Amino acid sequence: MIIVQSPLRISLFGGGTDFPDYYLQEGGCVLSTAIDKYVFVVIKQRFDDKLRIGYTSTEMVDSVDEIQHELIRESLRLTGISKGVEITTMGDIPAGSGLGSSSAVTVGALNAMYTFLNENISASRLAREACEIEIDKLKKPIGVQDQYISAFGGLRFIEFQPNGVIQVERVALDGLVKRRLNENLLIFYTGVTRHSDTILAEQQVNIMQRMAVLREMKQMAYTARQQLEAGNVDALGNLLHESWMLKKQLASRISNGFIDEIYQTARSAGALGGKILGAGGGGFLLLYCPYERRESVRAALKNLQELPVQLEPDGSKVIFNYRR
Repeated sequence: MIIVQSPLRISLFGGGTDFPDYYLQEGGCVLSTAIDKYVFVVIKQRFDDKLRIGYTSTEMVDSVDEIQHELIRESLRLTGISKGVEITTMGDIPAGSGLGSSSAVTVGALNAMYTFLNENISASRLAREACEIEIDKLKKPIGVQDQYISAFGGLRFIEFQPNGVIQVERVALDGLVKRRLNENLLIFYTGVTRHSDTILAEQQVNIMQRMAVLREMKQMAYTARQQLEAGNVDALGNLLHESWMLKKQLASRISNGFIDEIYQTARSAGALGGKILGAGGGGFLLLYCPYERRESVRAALKNLQELPVQLEPDGSKVIFNYRR
């Protein structure tokens, strides 16, 4: 039995510039961090040749082609495993919440399957192959940052170059800056679920008409990294606010009246800025709050469930490997 743990993520700045339709023209970048919430993938050998896949449903099939869970099916095809395994996925957070869970499943599934085959695969290859599955094979209207941050972990600045090269750099923070960032980022669940594909599909279609907005968002990612490395943590709050105003221009359903209302409530209580994580439309609301205003913001949003998180230094990794 092998268990792989892959982190979810908070995308801070630059989201949208990681769509190939954009960065293959102008280059893109994101500032993103893994968090201590995870997707777990378990794989073990069966006594027969069947394939059993467990998630919110259970599948028992005779061939890979019969598998309905498309991320698991394509991961099996890519790694060449065709029979005699049980695979189970579990997440700390429900899918579709804007924390990158689908890509964490793909990265984790590949990591588990390669470990099952006794192959040691780099984080870069895990991320690249996860992108191939989700974008090239399954034609999902998504960018490429989620796969890379789940594979690499940590607080990362990821650049997407027009020639297709993707460069991942760790953002080094001293202990005090890291602690302040951990303390001042608050996440609340809006209680609204949404289908991200429809929002992302509109965003993808709009790319050519939103090039100027995406350029501004890209520049903010560079600025945010500089401010963080200089120790100016509170600068992230105002930058998040500016970036959220821009992001709402990328597609019509990224925000709505309910989200705008709770965001303004948080700002009035002392949050400097924030954003809906992921595609938008619901899921989790990220806020940056100066330390002394955190309790005021929590009180103002007392009807929403808070999700306590910490920055996660590690990417996808095997946490249990038992072979008889």
